[in-house]
Amino acid sequence: MGNPKFQIFTGNGGQFYFRLRLWNGQPILASEGYPSRDGRQDGITSVVENSPFDERYDRKTSDGEQFYFVLKAANGEPICKSAMYTSEQAMEGAVASVKENAPKARTADHTC
Repeated sequence: MGNPKFQIFTGNGGQFYFRLRLWNGQPILASEGYPSRDGRQDGITSVVENSPFDERYDRKTSDGEQFYFVLKAANGEPICKSAMYTSEQAMEGAVASVKENAPKARTADHTC
C-alpha cells in the first residue's frame, strides 16, 4: 500500500493537470487543465487548504443519476471534481476520504 498523492502530469495541448490518488491508487479528484505549472501548483495548494471544510464541497447528481462533488475554494471558484459514484453514501465516503487524505498527500511528478 502507498500513501495518498497528487499525481501531476501534462495533457494534450500542453495543459497542466493533477489528480488526487488514494493509498490504493484509486483517483478520487481530478483538476481541469491549467495553462501553467504554477497554476497547477496553486490548485494543489488550494485543495490542501480547502479540503477540511465541509461547506467547500458542492454535492451534485449527474443526468445519469450518479453522484459526484466539486471542491470549491473559499471564494466559490471550483478547484476540482470527484469521480462518479453510484450512491450518495459512496460519494459521502469519498468526501470524508478527501478531507482526511488531501492535507497529507505528497506530490508525484508524472510529466516525463
